[in-house]
Amino acid sequence: MVQSAQVHQFADQIRKLQANYGTLEEAAAGVRTFVENMGMTFSKDMDDNLSAALEIVRKERQEVEILRRHSVIDKREEWYFGPVGKSVHWTALHEYLKTKDWEEETIVSLDEASSEVVSLLDNPSRDEFACRGLVVGYVQSGKTANMTAVITKAVDAGYNLVVVLGGVTNKLRKQTQDRLEKDVLRHRELWQLYTSKDPNGDFVQPLDGRFQVPADGNAHLVVMKKESSRLARLRDTISHTPPYVRRRLKVLVIDDECDQASVNSARIETDMTRINEEIRKILALLPSVSYVGYTATPFANVFINPYPYGDDKVPDDLYPKDFITALEKPVGYFGAREVFGSDSADEGDSERDMIRELAEGEEKRLTPKSSKDRELFNPEMTESLQAAVLWFLATCAIRRARGQEEEHMSMLVHSSPYVAQHQMMSDLIRAWVEQHSADLVAGTGAITAQMSELFENERRRTAPAGADQIPESFAVVQQHLPAVLEILQYPVENGITEDEFRLDYEKGPVTCIAVGGTVLARGLTLEGLCVSFFLRTSKQYDTLLQMGRWFGYRRGYDDLPRLWTTSDLALKFRSLAVVEEEIREDIAVYRQNNLSPLEFAVKVRSIPGMAITSASKMKHAFRTSMSFAGAHVQTIRFNHRMTDIVADNWAAAARLVDDARTAGEPVPRKQGILFEGVSKQFIRRYLASTDISDAHMTLKQSHLLRYIDEAGANLDRWNVAVIQTAKGNPSRKPLGHLGNVRTMSRTRLDSADLSFADIKALMSRDDILIDAVRDPSAEERSNWTGLKACRPDVPLLLLYLIDGQSAPQKPGSSRVPLDAVGDLAGFGIVFPGSKDRSGAYFSVELDPPANDDTEEAQDELDEIGEGQPENV
Repeated sequence: MVQSAQVHQFADQIRKLQANYGTLEEAAAGVRTFVENMGMTFSKDMDDNLSAALEIVRKERQEVEILRRHSVIDKREEWYFGPVGKSVHWTALHEYLKTKDWEEETIVSLDEASSEVVSLLDNPSRDEFACRGLVVGYVQSGKTANMTAVITKAVDAGYNLVVVLGGVTNKLRKQTQDRLEKDVLRHRELWQLYTSKDPNGDFVQPLDGRFQVPADGNAHLVVMKKESSRLARLRDTISHTPPYVRRRLKVLVIDDECDQASVNSARIETDMTRINEEIRKILALLPSVSYVGYTATPFANVFINPYPYGDDKVPDDLYPKDFITALEKPVGYFGAREVFGSDSADEGDSERDMIRELAEGEEKRLTPKSSKDRELFNPEMTESLQAAVLWFLATCAIRRARGQEEEHMSMLVHSSPYVAQHQMMSDLIRAWVEQHSADLVAGTGAITAQMSELFENERRRTAPAGADQIPESFAVVQQHLPAVLEILQYPVENGITEDEFRLDYEKGPVTCIAVGGTVLARGLTLEGLCVSFFLRTSKQYDTLLQMGRWFGYRRGYDDLPRLWTTSDLALKFRSLAVVEEEIREDIAVYRQNNLSPLEFAVKVRSIPGMAITSASKMKHAFRTSMSFAGAHVQTIRFNHRMTDIVADNWAAAARLVDDARTAGEPVPRKQGILFEGVSKQFIRRYLASTDISDAHMTLKQSHLLRYIDEAGANLDRWNVAVIQTAKGNPSRKPLGHLGNVRTMSRTRLDSADLSFADIKALMSRDDILIDAVRDPSAEERSNWTGLKACRPDVPLLLLYLIDGQSAPQKPGSSRVPLDAVGDLAGFGIVFPGSKDRSGAYFSVELDPPANDDTEEAQDELDEIGEGQPENV
């Protein structure tokens, strides 16, 4: 037993020393030298024990691999290879998650993702370090679970002071603290908690006003709100902690929702907003600290000034200079892509049919025009709001029938930023439900007929896997409806709501219709959210995406969620779904080149009419040059009711087909017919004469023409294809020398805005293989990038001829007949080269600017300023 204990002691010493030596063997030699310098003789038994310890550590490194598949990292020291040895805290969390009925696949995914993050932190065995990192998750995706796992593993690895900045409200801070106490403090005796349990509490200073060094394996935990005076109290405690203690504190600072309040939004370069200043000063006081921001909307964070100011009085900013990592999409999660759809026609009907658009004119009846009307405006119980409430009641009944009566069930109503409107809306909904409760319970009256009709329509539009509709009948809904109405609550959640009227999930299952504002639009989790009624808009990417509380997990009821919103908001979210994926692709692409965040800048596509984030957070952003290299674009929105435009687009496509013939006869292929070696002049003439609907938020005719004009010889020769389908109806007009061609069916999304048709996706992935030089592998076939690798290095233009009367195959879905005035001609383009996105972009300036001529983005601030209370 003595020998075994010494082996493990030597192994711990090798682990701690490996950061200071080139190899594990050198670290083991360092252990020997240390012992001998203590005046001890290194015996044969000790030599054997050291060899055994070296083998233990060597095996640890061989057995665990951190792939860092989704990270952008600096040239980092490899020091952490997963939980090994005495992983007390992670082991406790791991076992606890099993008791919460977490699926093994989910736990494994969490284990891998959190190990990756910890491996990107600095090694706590080093004397000094200052790490800055960023973790990009998904809205409502379980970022807190990753945070808790990272904390347990970091403490197991040697970190001994953890500071969690848990949002900007007491509610969010308490929610975070409650979660950490349950998940992280499984061995309570090993933790010193410097945080009040009071709902409005926060950081509590040690009795002597300074931190102490925890015993080995122990740690301090601080969970606090991002508020300047409270951060100043933490800074004061660190300042009064003796330097020799500070040097032994290995600090992990986790900044939850790090794009909110933490980013410097001061107008003048060297000024700092209070919260940003306090965080920077705290980090500057700590000799050994890793700062990690967590967010699902990293737009503001990637625009932070990446360079030191060269002034001792101005501490470095929070740019994630050491690493950026994107968490994988968790199993069972549905986000913007799942809700708002893919850019591939192959997946046209695979998205969840959960969006319901308000009828024209309804929005004016629900929310005041301006702030001056907020006290007097009375919202109405419109048709869409009635449908949303009735469907929510039905979902609660269905979930009770499925045995989920002990789970939370919530509906979100977010119609206005004004708190006066929140109470009015809540009172309106409560009065309407109470007015009709008796008939709903009895199953009588017009309201029951209205609910039955709604239910039968909705149950056909979504279904669990393997079924053609929601299996429960309306009789089942009626059976459980009385119990739902009996326990239904109507909480209001905003910046001024008294605690007694707020949501409380700690006293048993909650069934509620929650009305609120900003506090519901960031961070705060509505448990069991199933129905959202959402009108509140924003011109900023980050604010809008954070409002997407309907993203997340819906285990056991993923066929039930619905979102009622405006056509404008649905359009914005569809465009943002693409932008969001591009940022994650940027992180993955640059990781393949082994670059650090100081060597490249994440680019963010600019959408006309929207701001990426507030202008004050974009002081270091500049416009990059446009490039379509490696990208593909497609027309998905059409002015389908404008006779002249529809006819002119068809004529332009017919002329292109005739022009393409001058390069040679077409080659028949499985996907259609192919013309090779077509001159650029014919492509340019086609694009200049075809109408691209202004409803496209990112695809603009001027962008395409400019890129083609400036691309040089790379785009001199094109391949042109006419995509064909064997089952399509003949076109109503001839397509040049090809005559009448077979058209394809592309229905439009059901929308209250009838000024254009949105088909959501035009291209199918296999279409771009029409000129492929080799067959794709199974892995390549699963994504656009892999398929593009099978093509020649030439641009490809695809023509799509769409039946103007295209009708949906499945009645009652989110699709309706195209109902165009004629057959439509659309196009897709696949550009050769390295992927660099299309459109206009903002990026941070990584070459230190020589002057102050960088163009500042002139974007509007959101309705609610950073860290400010709700509009009252």
